[in-house]
Amino acid sequence: MIGVRHVKRYGLGIDIGGTFTDIVVYDSETRNQFSRKELTTHDDPSRGVMTGIDGLLASGEVAAGEVSRVVHATTLFTNALIERKGAVTGLLTTEGFRDTLEIGRERKYELYDIKIVKPAPLVPRHLRLEVPERLYFDGRVHRALDEDALIKAASELVDLGVVSVALTFLHSYANPVHEQRAAELLREKFPQLSLSASIDVAPEIREYERSSTTACNAYVKPLAERYLSLLAERIGERGIDAPLLMMLSNGGLTNIEEAKRSPVQLLESGPAAGALVAAHFGGEDGGAHILAFDMGGTTAKLSVIDHGQPTVAYSFEAARAKRFIEGSGLPIRISTLELIEIGAGGGSIANTDAIGLLKVGPLSAGSEPGPAAYGRGGELPTVTDADFALGYLDPDFFAGGTMPIDMDAVGRAFAPLCESTGLDQTALAWGIHDVVNENMTNAARVHIAEHGKDPRSYNLLATGGAGPVHAFYVAKKLGLKQLIIPQAAGVASALGLLIAPARVDRVATIAREMEQVDWDQLEGAFTRLEADARSVLDETRLPGHDAEIQRLADIRYVGQASEMVVPLPPGPYTGASRAALTEAFEQSYVAAFTRTPPATAVEIMNVRVTAVLKVPGSAATSQGADGASGEPVKGQRQAYFPEHGKHVTTTVYDRYALQPGQSFAGPAIIEERESTLIVGPGGRFEVAPSGSIIVSIG
Repeated sequence: MIGVRHVKRYGLGIDIGGTFTDIVVYDSETRNQFSRKELTTHDDPSRGVMTGIDGLLASGEVAAGEVSRVVHATTLFTNALIERKGAVTGLLTTEGFRDTLEIGRERKYELYDIKIVKPAPLVPRHLRLEVPERLYFDGRVHRALDEDALIKAASELVDLGVVSVALTFLHSYANPVHEQRAAELLREKFPQLSLSASIDVAPEIREYERSSTTACNAYVKPLAERYLSLLAERIGERGIDAPLLMMLSNGGLTNIEEAKRSPVQLLESGPAAGALVAAHFGGEDGGAHILAFDMGGTTAKLSVIDHGQPTVAYSFEAARAKRFIEGSGLPIRISTLELIEIGAGGGSIANTDAIGLLKVGPLSAGSEPGPAAYGRGGELPTVTDADFALGYLDPDFFAGGTMPIDMDAVGRAFAPLCESTGLDQTALAWGIHDVVNENMTNAARVHIAEHGKDPRSYNLLATGGAGPVHAFYVAKKLGLKQLIIPQAAGVASALGLLIAPARVDRVATIAREMEQVDWDQLEGAFTRLEADARSVLDETRLPGHDAEIQRLADIRYVGQASEMVVPLPPGPYTGASRAALTEAFEQSYVAAFTRTPPATAVEIMNVRVTAVLKVPGSAATSQGADGASGEPVKGQRQAYFPEHGKHVTTTVYDRYALQPGQSFAGPAIIEERESTLIVGPGGRFEVAPSGSIIVSIG
């Protein structure tokens, strides 16, 4: 008799944020989900993770042996870049190109600022050394690699305390021979060094961006190797025998070894998961156009979702000198869901500037010590403290009642700022809340306009612990008509991890005019990238059907300085494919710019491959509210609303008792363990069949 293979039923998602670590378990059979929030333990992030996992296992709701996969996202590596707490990193580069990281681009991000401050390179100049070697732009060898000089330079870096090395030789994207040989020698002579070669991290044209990306990867790679190995070990000790997968910035999953090799791909992993879950659940209730608004303890992010798909970008900036100004950060050439930081988070600190204006952020109390309300030593007023003072958050039910709240500490934190501004506590708290909302609204409005969109044609879907608290007035300021809050919005990003497919993106530089393309060479490049992508997917240990392969290319008109990433028709390609590829580019160009220029030659700069593999059991659906029972009204409390200009008696609803079809008028407070939804006067909310709450702004 043939035995029946036992199918494990649970997916485990782990999302580490700047303030909270969210753990979600999704049962693919019953559609139930279980979650926990833990304060992020910055000294050892895996400690907070394991506390949450241990709590879920101890509850008896989840069995370790039934976990089919563990999916993880973290801000750990992004924070290491921002806070400059990565490894001591060195750079080995072509002779004469030591200062590429410092020179950067000619463009100033603020044209008329005579005191402009550029982000300092991750690798200081004394740790950037040159090696005699040189390739022509087409990959021909001009000067052979000086192997003795390479070893000498690496020895100098080791003597200076370097533990991680970035290797970027000029034009290596056209011919990797020198970088490959250099990497081979360095691994042989210095096995203790962590090594990042540009041909493995960002094998594409443009020296500054390629060098910056490789340096960033080298800077966080030792941290990633240690942390991911430790986490995998601790998870295994709990009896969880399941693959550990990492969320990438592009909204896909990869195996842990690929994540260790190229951790720069993980920099936007947490926010990407939030965009995925917004696209997934927003489609059920919000139509074709969604603004995904994710506000956590440290930052707020926004992504634009059209027809169920977040926009994918192929570069972004990390560690900006000016948070909202493009060009002020470190350029990173990876594929990522297009997300913008639009504001502060719950832990962001309020203060006044030199002329007495109220400001919020960018400094954050994080989880250590955290907002004053947490009673962990925080002494400065934060957004979360303001939300407690306004009556929006319940001190007895914060994080489901698992965290004690110190309201006396909130009063003490507000006192100095009340005195300096001349405002009472309520007026100051609303000022903080409103300033944050206004900042986020302005940033969102600009971002949407830059994409040629009208925000009024979108619905706002809010997630994150602080998102539902602020979403009503953000939506109102944007002129939106509808707000969507999915179930368990406070841990939605962790659930988004369990929805994501496995994904691999690969790129190679061609740099040829369309009329001069060697079609065998082009097809060969795509074939190699596809084979590489499939091999990485095979290492995820996930069952599934064949991966879906999408071919793309970076194409431009000759003479232009930037390219468009264009989806291409399926291959294989021959000389007869020229017209189809040109037509694909022109269609994308017209969609973006309305018309094409007069007859101009077209050139392909880079070719790209995206391989996607759907993960069995990842078709997470909302449980809905069919099983809800009990009295939906929990009680009443005093909450401040600007329409009334004072605290008013406000009905508090139990999210878990609300049933589909029920509708109530604002002002209202709807509580669940992970987050709280505020509906202002004039608003009305209804429970959708999916379990999401739909708020009409009014």
